[in-house]
Amino acid sequence: HPSVNVASILSLPLPELSKKLRDGSLPPDHVFYAYVGKALQMATETNCITEFLQESETQLRKAKLMEKQGLLYGVPVSIKDSIDCQGHDSTLGFIKNLNKPAAEDSVVVQVLKRQGAIPFVKTNVPQSLISYDCKNLIFGQTRNPLLYTRTPGGSSGGEGALVGGGGSILGIGTDVGGSLRFPAAFCGICAIKPTGNRLSKRGIMSGVVGQKAVAAAVGPLAKDVESLALCLRALLSEDMFSLDSTVPPLPFNEEVYSSTKPLRIGYYETDFFTMPSPAMRRAVRETKQLLEEAGHTLVPFELTNVDYVVFNFCVRGMFADGGSSFVKKFKGEMEKGGTGLFFWMAKAPHWLKILLSWIAKPFVRSISFYTVDEVWSLHHEIEDFCQQFIAQWKKLNLDVMLCPMLGPAFGIGYPAKLSVAVSYTMLYNALDFPAGVVPVTLATDEDEEELKNYKGYYQDWWDRTLVKAFRGSVGMPVAVQCVALPWQEELCLRFMKEVETL
Repeated sequence: HPSVNVASILSLPLPELSKKLRDGSLPPDHVFYAYVGKALQMATETNCITEFLQESETQLRKAKLMEKQGLLYGVPVSIKDSIDCQGHDSTLGFIKNLNKPAAEDSVVVQVLKRQGAIPFVKTNVPQSLISYDCKNLIFGQTRNPLLYTRTPGGSSGGEGALVGGGGSILGIGTDVGGSLRFPAAFCGICAIKPTGNRLSKRGIMSGVVGQKAVAAAVGPLAKDVESLALCLRALLSEDMFSLDSTVPPLPFNEEVYSSTKPLRIGYYETDFFTMPSPAMRRAVRETKQLLEEAGHTLVPFELTNVDYVVFNFCVRGMFADGGSSFVKKFKGEMEKGGTGLFFWMAKAPHWLKILLSWIAKPFVRSISFYTVDEVWSLHHEIEDFCQQFIAQWKKLNLDVMLCPMLGPAFGIGYPAKLSVAVSYTMLYNALDFPAGVVPVTLATDEDEEELKNYKGYYQDWWDRTLVKAFRGSVGMPVAVQCVALPWQEELCLRFMKEVETL
């Protein structure tokens, strides 16, 4: 339409866009087709979209007829492949899941629609979701919109690429080890992984079903923190609480989010397991300094035993069945590539696992069969660890925590070789704390130069591969993680907003 200024529509931040949609100064059709056009361009450039939701055009007409305009009236939203949309496949990148359309919308999608939003595309994921790259045999490899030789991250990689490239203003993804946070960090946008049960997971497919050791979560990705807050405001509504009664009926707490009282912030530069890249370390240091200058108090936090947490809680917890349910998913599929080591390990015969467990990191020992009482004691150990972590947090009297976030974006193919590098993110799935990501800087030539001295803590094959994965990323975004205690999403967002405005 000649009179529509597409560029000006696409440049509006979500809070302004939704205001204009709601006061009638922007017709929903104009916004919808502006984003459809841009999404098509991003799909061509990065291969991030798996399906266009044809019924979104009907949904657009429906939204215009709603008597009460929702908070997201007329806002086009992209949805990760694994989140059910009625009449569409949730493939998880598996061929066997093709042509098995979902019988109904997931609760999150139902709530979005009731709030006037228009889910319009589904986005790509890595096969099985247990990966932070983004490639499968059905839809292929998704590329990073900022640099095509880099991965967009995963498993919500299609979302990262589409939102990062400006083809969607709000995306919904999931996170079980960093699957919202990797794509946001790698593509230079914001995301929040809430406490596992703050938002409904009904109608959402997961990589490993039924495991309780590592909490999965659903959450939004967007260009800025205010947009994430708007999305949570819309989702934390009566609609969601009535559609899924297992979700605690906690509406969005405006008072906490808009508070201006100075924060007491814990921080650490490394987890002593995955050595941070020079850019990661600098991101935390610079953010710490700016927060202090803004009047907040920063307190060093000593992280211990992260190696134990990653192997004994996360890997063991997710593969306590010796990886058999995980392997079953791949039956009849052609490719096992993206999950590389995990898959190979789970399939390895017992004698090989024993042999490897002597030479490899504890990684291998953590994928073998566990008896029920061992799984129970594992769950008990995780609860204990969580209580100890909270006790340390309370002893320092912290409000929130500033943490490193893996980055800059790895080259395509590296995540499969570096499953161990999930340590910074997965810790907060094991603890089930809300954790968000905010981009704070870009990798510099100095960062690249400093990589020459990068040795890693173990100086093993993983550490040598990490250096290669970090290389060649000058100009790519680097983020930090902002963390709060369970159910404190609003405080987490408030902290993210402080970091963003520095």
